[in-house]
Amino acid sequence: MRLQPLILCGGAGTRLWPLSREQYPKQLLSLVGSRTLLQETVLRLSGIPGDFELAPPVLVGNHEYRFLLAEQLRAAGVSSAQLVLEPAGRNTAPALALGALAAMGRGEDPVLVVMPADHVILDVAGFQAAVGKAAALAEQGLLVTLGVEPVSAETGYGYIRRGEVLDDQAGYRVSEFVEKPDLATAQAYLEGGEHFWNSGIFVLKASVWLDKLKQLQPAMAKACLEAYAGRRDDMDFVRPDEAAFRACPSDSIDYAVMERLASRQANTGEVVVVPLSATWSDVGAWGAVWEIGTKDDAGNVLQGDVVALHTRNTLVMAQSRLVACVGLDDAVVVETPDALLVARRSELQHLKEVVARLKAQGRPEVFSSRKVHRPWGWYDSIDAGPRFQVKRIVVNPGASLSLQMHHHRAEHWVVVQGTARVTRGQEVFLIGENESTYIPLGETHRLENPGKLPLEIIEVQSGSYLGEDDIVRLGDVYGR
Repeated sequence: MRLQPLILCGGAGTRLWPLSREQYPKQLLSLVGSRTLLQETVLRLSGIPGDFELAPPVLVGNHEYRFLLAEQLRAAGVSSAQLVLEPAGRNTAPALALGALAAMGRGEDPVLVVMPADHVILDVAGFQAAVGKAAALAEQGLLVTLGVEPVSAETGYGYIRRGEVLDDQAGYRVSEFVEKPDLATAQAYLEGGEHFWNSGIFVLKASVWLDKLKQLQPAMAKACLEAYAGRRDDMDFVRPDEAAFRACPSDSIDYAVMERLASRQANTGEVVVVPLSATWSDVGAWGAVWEIGTKDDAGNVLQGDVVALHTRNTLVMAQSRLVACVGLDDAVVVETPDALLVARRSELQHLKEVVARLKAQGRPEVFSSRKVHRPWGWYDSIDAGPRFQVKRIVVNPGASLSLQMHHHRAEHWVVVQGTARVTRGQEVFLIGENESTYIPLGETHRLENPGKLPLEIIEVQSGSYLGEDDIVRLGDVYGR
């Protein structure tokens, strides 16, 4: 049986600010272990036991993140993935439709394993075992969801109520999908033993999903088919037609199809749930990061350069400096180069209000961090004043910045690691470590890394205006 990993890469994760930003969402972060959530998701089915052929993954994500997604795949050693770029956000049902069309575009009708890119699953073997059972059911034309066996009365998750057990004992008919409950209802679900947490992970055949979408959401299906039919290839990306996709209704997989098929009035028995017992979390908030983190004897989860004294049951993440904590209990401390969060764990539900207030004020900390990722590498604005800015710039091997010029600033470049190929006007020359060059105001220029190791430079900008919009691109291999 051919299994097709389909990764849905949407979501901003505002409840994980200040690490998660609009231009660098939570699926791109390393919250547990060294790999990012996206990388862990892409590799989650590797080595699945049984008679399965694993197809290269299909990713569906926001076009704004395209180079970040591609770079994370490269760093994870995944070279054959297909990236389908959404021109606009339309929730998960249209995203799944685009992914299904991409999977069938290879002339096959695989079983899709639909996984959000921002979940944590610590027991990979348990997850693969559940997927194996679900795939056998999906091959029969059933629509399968994985239901997490609850271990606490959670009010932040939707629930699935199980119905009759399947003949092969692999799962249950879905009796109904239930919205996020209040605490008393969640406690009753936990004690009753008939409900699962809704993981948002689905296993189904590509053709079955498209058929059900046409049946239940014809306008959505039509828009997705037209958008994919009008697609164009852009480097390593697939771009569906923007106008057709923007006309698509927005809805989730659950609301658009699953709940309709499993409703009490029209339950067809086609939607089934397979239990998942694999230490799962959607890491939707800092409290969840603490829950799944490795704790010391005092119940603390500490990452980075941290000293914690007389501190208990606290999450501390330090990105750029030493963080010392004394006498904290049930707290969260998250430090980044440009923002610091300090909160009681019991008050984390108010973090969205903080982000909304910062957004209303136009604060840049909502949209991006000090370290900004680009298709060629990244830069970190390490200092700035009224007429100057200092950046640390790292260019990936073989990558290059655009051919550009600036109206309002000059630049000084000092190479601290690697070798740089510099275009300055009509000149093209190399500079190595401990060497520098000067780019006058208004001069055409380009920075390239011709080597096999990362190129690192310190750039000092000086001038009357230093904004990123003072870049006139004259040529760009990334099509920006």
